[in-house]
Amino acid sequence: MPAAVTRALLSVSDKTGLVDFARALQTRGVALLSTGGTARLLADAGIAVTEVSDYTGFPEMLDGRVKTLHPKVHGGILARRDVDAHRASLAAHAIPTIDLVVVNLYPFRETVADPACTLDDAIENIDIGGPAMVRAAAKNWQHVGVVVDPAEYERVLADLDAHGNALSDDLRFRLMQQAFAHTAAYDGAIANWVGARDRGGASTGFPRAFHYSGTLRQAMRYGENPHQQAALYRDPDAAPSAIASYRQLQGKELSFNNVADADAAWRCVATFAEPTCVVVKHANPCGVATAATPLGAYRAAFATDPTSAFGGIIAFNRVVDADTVEAVAAQFVEVLIAPGYDEGAISAIARKKNVRVLELPLPPLEGDARELDVKRVGGGLLVQTSDAHVLEADDLRVVTQRAPTPAQVADLLFAWRVAHFVKSNAIVFAGTGRTLGIGAGQMSRVDSTRIAAIKAANANLSLHDSVVASDAFFPFRDGLDVVAEQGAVAVIQPGGSIRDDEVIAAANERDVAMVFTGVRHFRH
Repeated sequence: MPAAVTRALLSVSDKTGLVDFARALQTRGVALLSTGGTARLLADAGIAVTEVSDYTGFPEMLDGRVKTLHPKVHGGILARRDVDAHRASLAAHAIPTIDLVVVNLYPFRETVADPACTLDDAIENIDIGGPAMVRAAAKNWQHVGVVVDPAEYERVLADLDAHGNALSDDLRFRLMQQAFAHTAAYDGAIANWVGARDRGGASTGFPRAFHYSGTLRQAMRYGENPHQQAALYRDPDAAPSAIASYRQLQGKELSFNNVADADAAWRCVATFAEPTCVVVKHANPCGVATAATPLGAYRAAFATDPTSAFGGIIAFNRVVDADTVEAVAAQFVEVLIAPGYDEGAISAIARKKNVRVLELPLPPLEGDARELDVKRVGGGLLVQTSDAHVLEADDLRVVTQRAPTPAQVADLLFAWRVAHFVKSNAIVFAGTGRTLGIGAGQMSRVDSTRIAAIKAANANLSLHDSVVASDAFFPFRDGLDVVAEQGAVAVIQPGGSIRDDEVIAAANERDVAMVFTGVRHFRH
């Protein structure tokens, strides 16, 4: 156990909770050093603090770029207290030890998140002295505590009180781990941004080196299969509405597959403005419906494919009430997700204690186009921008002699939203705001079409006067012929096949309205 903490250096960009923390340190007899705006904040709060420039005897210079890069700062942090030569050097140069470093860094991520950010703005928000202090303290973790997250302030104070004003080995080690992760994530964000810019600051696409940093949210019992290990990491700038930000209200621990399926359900349901329910199994929607109420949406979504819905993930884009929960709980459900639950719903679902209940705020309807999609391949990563695309009625191009009616257009757009989240090749039959049959993940689009029709028949749902969405173009007329034979009267598809004319002719022969989107939604 090291000696008590007697001197701390505080220099933070995020000043959340700092005044109270500094005051608590002062009451424990800790002398405080600080810089710039942090020092002014503490002084204005009536807290005794020594400016680093007064402490080192060397003024801040170069517009504050040089202030803590001084032997009296780094010597006090880096000196090993158990090495005689280090203690002798400190004594020879009159350098006191610094036992606690509280530093977080210039807001680089926040700065570059602004689309108007220039290269100069970004460069000015690259911290130099801060990472140097954090890394120095982390390197010397056996003797120095380092705090980069305001969420740790209370834990640090409690640890000081429990160990005679010293920090325990366990806490210093954990703080060291956080510190190196903090600087690595910071440097990675800088490298990603500047690596994708030219000298004028214009984007050049993807960075030369791609860096990812995430925080461990949950270590899981196993991965996709029991012989695999797994964990969930949360992005440093993950939105509160992202699945990795979930708040679990009850139920068993989430599994790897639970999280993957929940993400698919949540992304799909969030694209609908109307009250909507999505049921997902093995990452594919097996039922989607809109209705006047969440209960009505659930009943219609479940009825699409009750067999597949067994043990599924159920997502709503509205606050859920008790009646809806009672209906959901009548079947076996793995995970329930919604933006909220009323008191009756919480009481009702509590009787099914194993059901995992998640709460998340809804994301924007248009999704986050800045989000990157990453897929692991042997020896590398495939990285692409998000498949966030909002299709409106005005974007549709009618290519057949018969145009769809307004009601059919509404159903076509509904089916298109669902197809976006179905594994390719995807075929979705729909009508009156609900799915009627879904075919997913087949090597042949015709097979997906036939499977969707079989699903509808198994659920006793008629495809007469239905509409169909296809996530990619029909390469031959056979797919169009099959959907027409099943009773579909309107089709939405991207178009773009060399045989588009053949498919359009088939639609005209069968008096089927067809629209092209010009956009496809492959999902592998």
